[in-house]
Amino acid sequence: MNEGLRAHPEIGCCGLECGLCPRYYTDGSSRCPGCGGAEFEQKHPSCGFVTCCVKKHSLEFCGQCGSFPCAKFANETGEKDSFVTHRNVAKNSSWIAEGGLDSLLAEQSARRGVLEKLLGAYDEGRSKSFYCTACALLPLEILTSALEGMNGYTGNEPTKEMRARLESAGFILNIELKLRH
Repeated sequence: MNEGLRAHPEIGCCGLECGLCPRYYTDGSSRCPGCGGAEFEQKHPSCGFVTCCVKKHSLEFCGQCGSFPCAKFANETGEKDSFVTHRNVAKNSSWIAEGGLDSLLAEQSARRGVLEKLLGAYDEGRSKSFYCTACALLPLEILTSALEGMNGYTGNEPTKEMRARLESAGFILNIELKLRH
């Protein structure tokens, strides 16, 4: 079994938030192990960021490279998404470049914790992508507040209520909680 190429597969070497992707939380053969995680190369054999950053330069993140940002980031405008939003790729890589790796790892861990609670308590089977996107884009304080606000909720549609709370926060903050293709 492939042990993986990187210590932090939950965050892509490019800054992609792999740990906030629906495929990271999928059971079965379509589950993604995250960037450079165990058996990553069988799922994503030709990732140019991994080839350059990890294999060629032996780095964990592109933001640690002296050539960052390089031409590879020209197309990472955040205007198009895949299974996970790409809107934070440049921001996360810059955060790492400025020496904030530990704080980025801590924030991403907190976001994954919120996501796991949302998926465990408020996913009716059709909200995984929405919650992943919300956890990537909304401020952490808003996410935490939405969860805390559900304590004592007595309605009969908790998933609908949680989605409404997050959608409302996105609307107020002018953050679209949909993937852009």
